[in-house]
Amino acid sequence: MQRIRLRYTKRGRLRFTSHRDFQRAFERALRRAEVPMAYSAGFTPHPKVSYANAAPTGTGSEAEFLEIALAEARDPGTLRELLDESLPDGLDIIDAVEARTSGLADRLTASVWELRLDGVDQEEAARAVAAFLAAETVEVERRTKNGLRTFDARSAVAGLRTVDPRSAEGADSSGAGPSAAINRPGDGPCAILRLVVRHVTPAVRPDDVLSGLRAVADLAPPVPAAVTRLAQGLFDEESGTVTDPLAPDREAVMAALKGAGPAAAKAPEGAGTA
Repeated sequence: MQRIRLRYTKRGRLRFTSHRDFQRAFERALRRAEVPMAYSAGFTPHPKVSYANAAPTGTGSEAEFLEIALAEARDPGTLRELLDESLPDGLDIIDAVEARTSGLADRLTASVWELRLDGVDQEEAARAVAAFLAAETVEVERRTKNGLRTFDARSAVAGLRTVDPRSAEGADSSGAGPSAAINRPGDGPCAILRLVVRHVTPAVRPDDVLSGLRAVADLAPPVPAAVTRLAQGLFDEESGTVTDPLAPDREAVMAALKGAGPAAAKAPEGAGTA
């Protein structure tokens, strides 16, 4: 059985799809692409798909991850193309690698988010960010299925700063890589925040941090913030960056190919690297 790990996006209007909506769309894509899925045992077998830490409904993302198990080996690159063609625009498969290590979910310990605050001056946002970071604790409330819950939003935040909205898209020091195009501002005042948050329990979401900014500095954007996850992976405490969770698998595949030598080139097409 071969395992493939995929990175996918939620862009544009598709950011409003729920995780359940994506699951249905992805399973249809598996059937359209004729992917030889492995199935669970029991009375109601279902395709072996493992989803990891999905973004909240209404937020965009450049870094969602899942893992599928195949009954027959396939080339990850070809599989990525077939699945991407079978999904609607906005739900895009942008990376695929054969799983050669364990614990993908364990490597998703932090996320990098970009928040576009239309109608907010950059200077006002910078003052609010400074107040938030200076606070030891920032208590916020969130309504859950068990009622209203109060928790500290400050302790999970590993980094928060303003980004010049006029700057060109490109890599930044957070390790997030390119900025998401949907968060480029238009006319009028606009502040861009870059947030690095650890995955803790209870989870601290971008809207919780926005609630915290309102609590400590009365920052209240006139329109809802446009939020996009730029990256998620292991948080490096020393550098303050979030690393690529698929990198260990890529390195293991390359090491296996180097060890196999010329014999790897003779593998039949579609057999992958298993």
